[in-house]
Amino acid sequence: QVQLVESGGGLVQPGGSLRLSCAASGSIFSMYAMGWYRQAPGKQRELVAAITSGGNLNYADSVKGRFTVSRDNAKNTVYLQMNSLKPEDTAVYYCNAHREIARQQYTYWGQGTQVTVSS
Repeated sequence: QVQLVESGGGLVQPGGSLRLSCAASGSIFSMYAMGWYRQAPGKQRELVAAITSGGNLNYADSVKGRFTVSRDNAKNTVYLQMNSLKPEDTAVYYCNAHREIARQQYTYWGQGTQVTVSS
């Protein structure tokens, strides 16, 4: 079992920056692939960025060059640094932990943190 708690959301002007954090507890954090997803009103939840247990990175095309995902296994925390924010980045951002053990999928979600980009 993994518990995830996001923080760092808020209101920011276009062109500004925010750093989201997701603190994990309850299991071996370093063994999990971690991801950031977002869901805007009326839209489906979408992958923003992900980092595997081995450090491989994956980004949505819409955030490449602006967002950076990283993890600190010693602190059981994953981060999302968001720069050059746009109004279309407005959404609830969710942290996700995923691991496969003996072909069994284990997926956990945080409660979400609101990011609003507006002038």
